[in-house]
Amino acid sequence: MGKQSKGRDLGDSEAQAVARIIRVSPQRLNLVAGLIRGKPVEAALAELSFSRKGVAREVKKILEAAIANAENNHDLDVDALVVAEASVGRSFVMKRMRPRARGRFGRILKPFSRMRIVVREVEEAA
Repeated sequence: MGKQSKGRDLGDSEAQAVARIIRVSPQRLNLVAGLIRGKPVEAALAELSFSRKGVAREVKKILEAAIANAENNHDLDVDALVVAEASVGRSFVMKRMRPRARGRFGRILKPFSRMRIVVREVEEAA
């Protein structure tokens, strides 16, 4: 009577990690995601470790989770992993108000984001 189980969206040589509530705007998060797209995971981790962007620490946690999923759940070789996708999307927005002059108020929007990182095992060309 329950819902049918959904099949796996990814290939056999892929693993993913998803973070749904990241307290930064999607535009800022996408700048950091662009730094790691298409790179080997070792280079991506090094890039995030030394990045001066504040959200790089969160992105590094998500990437480490994707690597752990690939190693433990799908038996992939960690040394041959590449960041296949790093997609960013909008989550909810907290709306706040700040009193302004003459009885008005100013809107303060505090956006949240979501991020999905997919790592893929690639065969090394000999």
